[in-house]
Amino acid sequence: MKKTVTSAYDVAEHLRTPEEMALYLDACIEEANGDAAFIAKALGDIARARGMAQVASDSGLSRESLYKALSGERVPSFDTILKVTRALGVKLHASV
Repeated sequence: MKKTVTSAYDVAEHLRTPEEMALYLDACIEEANGDAAFIAKALGDIARARGMAQVASDSGLSRESLYKALSGERVPSFDTILKVTRALGVKLHASV
C-alpha cells in the first residue's frame, strides 16, 4: 500500500490580497472568543504573507520582536497591535 505524503499547511501562503487578509482577520477575531494571543497569531500570519521585514520597517519595530509578539504564544501590547495594523493597512473598527 502506498503511503500518503503530507506537508505542513501555512495560511500565509494563501493570503494573497488585502481583501483575503481582512476576511481572514475578521474570521479570526470572530473565532478568538477573547483570546488575544490567537488574534496576534492571525496578525502574524498576515505579516508573514506581506513580508515580515517590510512590516517591521513600516511599523518601526524589529523583525525579531514582531516574530515574538505575533507568535501566538504571548499577548502583545495594544500599542504593538496598533503599529502592526497600521503597517499592514488594516483598520480596526467597532460595530453593534
